[in-house]
Amino acid sequence: MPTQSQNSVEDQGWLKRSTNVSLEEVNNTVSVPNKGGFWRKFLAFAGPGSLVAVGYVDPGNWATSIAGGARFGYTLLIVILLANLVAMLLQALSAKLGIVTGRDLAQATRDATGKKTAFILWILTELAIIATDLAEVIGSAIALNLLFGIPLLMGIAITTLDVLLLLYLQKKGFRIIEAIVIVLMVTIFGVFAFEVIISKPEISALFGGFVPKAEIATNPEMLFISLGILGATVMPHNLYLHSSIVQTRQYKRTTEGKKEALKFSLLDSTFSLTAAFFINAGILILGASAFYGTNLDVSEIEAAYELLSPTLGVGIASTLFAVALLASGQNSTITGTISGQIVMEGFLQLRIAPWLRRLITRLIAVIPAFVVTWIYGSKGTGELLLWSQVVLSLQLPFAVIPLVLFTSDKRKMGEFANKLPVKILAWICTVLIVILNIFLIGYIVVTGQDIG
Repeated sequence: MPTQSQNSVEDQGWLKRSTNVSLEEVNNTVSVPNKGGFWRKFLAFAGPGSLVAVGYVDPGNWATSIAGGARFGYTLLIVILLANLVAMLLQALSAKLGIVTGRDLAQATRDATGKKTAFILWILTELAIIATDLAEVIGSAIALNLLFGIPLLMGIAITTLDVLLLLYLQKKGFRIIEAIVIVLMVTIFGVFAFEVIISKPEISALFGGFVPKAEIATNPEMLFISLGILGATVMPHNLYLHSSIVQTRQYKRTTEGKKEALKFSLLDSTFSLTAAFFINAGILILGASAFYGTNLDVSEIEAAYELLSPTLGVGIASTLFAVALLASGQNSTITGTISGQIVMEGFLQLRIAPWLRRLITRLIAVIPAFVVTWIYGSKGTGELLLWSQVVLSLQLPFAVIPLVLFTSDKRKMGEFANKLPVKILAWICTVLIVILNIFLIGYIVVTGQDIG
């Protein structure tokens, strides 16, 4: 139940107050030292940003980034940079909402709209999480196939077993989950740092890729790959996730305590999303260095894997690529599970066992992946992955718009409400995201083609 200190400024402007805190079993459980230097406090707050960053390097982004680099060299690096800056802003607003109001985004939406609207939004959010889970299933199955020769159908079946692993991890405490996610992120980062180095990119052209070029907007093919990068960068479930997990820290629920929590959560997410930027940039740089100008078709992850070692002349390059893909899929599995729990509890105020919730979500994702793979093979998984991105794009405005509205409302946020420059920038980013997603969806639906 919310404490008396929580029922103050942050309850003004809401229709009601959620009956439970977000992620009740881990809320306010990670200790923060009252005294100590900067680094000691930063390490205490660090962790949520890493879980959020996972969503920006999930398997769904890989094929597009690789294809973008292979077709257009380093030109689209500026798109990855801009997308990451937008992500940093929205994740900062998400953390602010959770810290200041004591609500995650799902709870805030329910408290501001009521049960009926919350139920509809829960359905849409669940579809987005299932779509995300689908990308994880396919990505992990492809990685198992590339590394161990496991057939895709069997790989998809194996991915259902991670329910047992996650159930075990959740019993060990939230810090354990954060530590595992960080290790996997470091693994992915290390792999692509190594692969970029051995690919010997042209440095001047690489830095030139961060300079905006009119060609990005005038070349239709380049534009739509850019839309794919931008449209798939901000994941809706990440906004719900971040607003909840920042509340795991034992910061003082006072004005000064919230200011300190906001400062360190911003540093945490900025650092982690910067790492995610380097990973995404590394994927595109690798595609450009290895395949640009070769006329090789690397629109599919499997093709990139098969051609990477021969092209770079380093035998282990393809294996490391698949290892990073598997780490990416497993990382996304962890955050997807937690996000599913958050939105169900927040929108519906309904609590069920995490393992049961995870099993239901995973089975819903596994069944279409299994059927399509059985009928159409690996090409079918690529198409299914594409349509999962369409579902994510459709749901995104329903998460971003309420987030900007809530954090800009002085009645709800008090002195922490967005200042005018932040408010203007946030709405520009929101409108941009909505427009880009409309274009992306329209292109895919009309042409039936992958942007990659």
